[in-house]
Amino acid sequence: MQPTIKASLAAHGRDLRIDFARGIANWFMLIDHIPHDVVGLFTMRNFGFSGAVDLFVFVSGYAVAILYGKMTLERGFIVAASRIIKRAWQLYAAHIVLFVIYINAIGWAAERYAAPDIIEEYRVIGILNDPVRVLTHGLLLQSRPLNLDVLQMAIVLLLFFPVALAGLLRWPNLTMLGSIVLYFVSRQFGWGLPAFPAGSPYLNPFCWQLLFVLGAWFALSGGKFVRTLQELWPLRVLALAYLVFSLLIMVAAESPAIGSMLPDILSKAFIPIDRENLGLARVLHILSIALLFTWLVPADWKGFHSRLMQPIIKCGEEWLACFCAGVFLSLAGYIVLITSPNSYLLQVLVSATALVLMTAVAYYVSWSRQQDRGARLGPARAKDDHAIADR
Repeated sequence: MQPTIKASLAAHGRDLRIDFARGIANWFMLIDHIPHDVVGLFTMRNFGFSGAVDLFVFVSGYAVAILYGKMTLERGFIVAASRIIKRAWQLYAAHIVLFVIYINAIGWAAERYAAPDIIEEYRVIGILNDPVRVLTHGLLLQSRPLNLDVLQMAIVLLLFFPVALAGLLRWPNLTMLGSIVLYFVSRQFGWGLPAFPAGSPYLNPFCWQLLFVLGAWFALSGGKFVRTLQELWPLRVLALAYLVFSLLIMVAAESPAIGSMLPDILSKAFIPIDRENLGLARVLHILSIALLFTWLVPADWKGFHSRLMQPIIKCGEEWLACFCAGVFLSLAGYIVLITSPNSYLLQVLVSATALVLMTAVAYYVSWSRQQDRGARLGPARAKDDHAIADR
């Protein structure tokens, strides 16, 4: 491990920006997954080329690099690699449980409310007449029902992260270059993992690994480089201009009146945005956001400790439970909307209720974990830990 990386890992403390960003990503993904919802017009994907998934993947790469980089520093690479694989297995187990319940819920909803279109819309074709085949492909991460692709991609990225971590700790720049090469080669030659049914859209991990590794690279060795870039005011202006430009393009895509004012070459160059293979415009957009956000908001910003921020941060801390809850909450919200007299008020109420329930899940999981930890440590040790935390 390079000395500069050791120093960087040792200097890393609690950064609430990570939990805040993952919490925002979870909230936005939940809203985005409820079709025909007016609240979805105010999520991240409508204001630029990237969206909540891009934010989640980038920040997750940053977070896991710090976590397992410190573990490597303290306990060795073998222990860190084994813990990464263990975490990937935990995500896979959560995916299997979620997948089985989810596709059965979709099948039940389609039959209960006489809405067979849901089966095709949620990409679980065959669940009614050939459930074994659908389940088998699900176990192999090939069957990708709507809204589960983020978790499936996270599993694949974690499985290969020990290799990336080893490279980032020894040869960070060369490893980052390899990630960039893999990204462009995968886009050029159509490399990816098989999907079921054939042609089913999903997030290609061969391309999306770029954001994940970028986040890890910035965490381990790119901190000084980023701080240098942030001091260049022309670059900050350029990043802001790119964000404004992407907003203009997205608004033009939704509004024919504004779109007619722009050259067709601009709209055709950026719309539709390549989500499956992570279009380069998305990468530049999320990097521009990261550059400006980390420049404006320091890691020790007092606003993160306000009561207003706590629900978002809590959903970032318990991101897996929130994501799993969000998958079912978005499905439930969609069913409510298609089986009720639809209105803007109902859409707002459905979204607000889903967010409240997701946040409640985060607080419950956090509380339950604290109780389990207290039971393992014993009353005296738990009391001492609370006293230390209070100080």
